[in-house]
Amino acid sequence: MKQGQGEYIAMNTSPITRIVIKRFRSFPSAVLELDNPLFVVGRNGSGKSNLADVFSFVAEAMSSPLQAVLDRKGGISAVRNRSSVKSAPPNLGLAFEFGAFNGIAGGRFAFEIKALPNYGFRIVREQCLVCGKSGIRWWFDRSDIWKSNADGLTPALEPTALALPLVGGDERFACILKVLSAMRVYSIEPAKLREMQDPDSGIVLKPDGSNAASVLQELSRGENAKSVRQEVFRILESIVPETKAVAHKKHGNKWSMSFSQEWGEGKKLTFDAFSMSDGTLRSLGLIMAVFQKPSPSVLVIEEPEATIHPGALGAVLDLIRRAAKTMQVVVTTHSPELLDAKWITDNNLRIVSWQEGASHLLMPSAATREAMRSDLMGAGELLRANALHAEDLFASDDALRNGSLFETLA
Repeated sequence: MKQGQGEYIAMNTSPITRIVIKRFRSFPSAVLELDNPLFVVGRNGSGKSNLADVFSFVAEAMSSPLQAVLDRKGGISAVRNRSSVKSAPPNLGLAFEFGAFNGIAGGRFAFEIKALPNYGFRIVREQCLVCGKSGIRWWFDRSDIWKSNADGLTPALEPTALALPLVGGDERFACILKVLSAMRVYSIEPAKLREMQDPDSGIVLKPDGSNAASVLQELSRGENAKSVRQEVFRILESIVPETKAVAHKKHGNKWSMSFSQEWGEGKKLTFDAFSMSDGTLRSLGLIMAVFQKPSPSVLVIEEPEATIHPGALGAVLDLIRRAAKTMQVVVTTHSPELLDAKWITDNNLRIVSWQEGASHLLMPSAATREAMRSDLMGAGELLRANALHAEDLFASDDALRNGSLFETLA
């Protein structure tokens, strides 16, 4: 457990320790050191959503063909970083580093993609490493040829296909695939919760919350369903006073939700979702994201403060804090009110800035860290005073900032 992080966090809830980003969207190069929970702060247009897309891009690539993932995101030309210098299209790459979790001592997964003419692409290199607690290391390293010390792995690979989704069924690499495929990114859209919804399994909440009724129904199943629903209702009421319960509701082959409000003695009203405020619906979407089963390995929430009254953000912070007990949490925000909690330290902050035509991911400046550690000002106060500054772009070790995608494994 990291000092100053708070006793509510367990080590095994933070499998990912570091992410190396190379030429992805607006980031030419960046390294994200993760804490739990982590608050990523930045102005509008700085690149916070592009950072969140790192998680969704990799998670989707673990369960869908890479071509389909790129097509959904606008193609390889939209995903790779665009340089102002006219030259050959740069390769994009991502690397995820892991600490101890689920019986392993650590691990790593990385890949690099090259853009080709006519919107094509190919995998230049892909690498995965799993370090067991006994000292044994299992790895594969795929470029023009396949190399691995894991006997029995000989996948037939297309140049456009990642190997990990194919070999991740092998117990030696399954833990890495499980974490990456279970990452979830949410930008809750109240209008989607207000609409009639198509029912589904309710096992995974959609990124915009558009199947919240199905997730709510799924939480009604199982031996602990009653206590889970009571906790959901308690948290919802702490954000939206007098809202005592919410339930899924059938309309032919569509589902919606109804909310119950109570006050005084015996006074009760029921409202359909289309009558509820944006803040109420976004709050419910955030709660469903945290309580869905199975839980995400990494939960990324984009700007949870939107349309929620500042006075209710304390309850949203409590929800984030609760989530960090069972999963890794990353929150993007530009809200001082969301950062007002005293338990948020400088270790929980990263700053995204837009400089010289690109996004940069930085640690808080030395002055900012000192102000927080000396209890002179909290993160919210610093942001409100326009004094939550990032370190200088060239202040830290360039090798540490840029990181490396691949290791020498053999």
